[in-house]
Amino acid sequence: MAFGTDSGTPAVDAADPDGSGDGPRHIAIIMDGNGRWAQARGRPRLFGHHAGARRVREVVECCPDLGVKYLTIFAFSTENWKRTQVEVAGLMSLFRRYISKEMKALAAKNVRVRFIGDRVRLDRKLIQLMDALERETETNDGTHLTIALNYGGRDEVARATKRLAQDVADGKLDPENVDEETLPRYLDTHVLPDPDLVIRTSGEARISNFLLWQSAYAEYEFIDTLWPDFTAEELARLCRSYGRRDRRFGAVKT
Repeated sequence: MAFGTDSGTPAVDAADPDGSGDGPRHIAIIMDGNGRWAQARGRPRLFGHHAGARRVREVVECCPDLGVKYLTIFAFSTENWKRTQVEVAGLMSLFRRYISKEMKALAAKNVRVRFIGDRVRLDRKLIQLMDALERETETNDGTHLTIALNYGGRDEVARATKRLAQDVADGKLDPENVDEETLPRYLDTHVLPDPDLVIRTSGEARISNFLLWQSAYAEYEFIDTLWPDFTAEELARLCRSYGRRDRRFGAVKT
């Protein structure tokens, strides 16, 4: 999502910045393990990616019942271009097919879809489909689904910093007024609240350059389940676990 292209109002409610209730308002997921899931079944890695794409629908559909208003999923990172040409081409084809197939269903389910990441390297047809899906769902006010595609946290911060620096050079921003509240207005996620809970599937315990700025105070769950095996029941369990955590944001309760 290019900076400034979303004309909607910021999603954060100033009166309730952390959401309501005990569960997470915004969940971000690193959907890992598709390739290993397929290889364990003697199938090519792309078979696992297709299975993982089908899992996304179930997770999106269960969000309203869990009180999850925002869901952000990591679909393709800036580092994923290092994979084989066959796998990358297959993933791009999968993204085009997924958007084409799911567009009407997402709109009918009142899901608002956004994409974050740098679109420059993506092919024209995929970009057109991404734009069309955002337009098709822009008035929806149910679950906000954000898809990180050709996304990297460091790349996002670098692009945001360039835009900020340009505004300083153009006299639109006084450098003396730049603080930790300034940069988020230039990030791809500028209309979204920060994630409350970040989940990574497949047993890996690293964040892989995902939402580096936004996740400063997120809770993390690293689980062994491979993404194609992830279920709505497991998401519900993780939401309950989150609700039992004591979130102090650096303060000490007295």
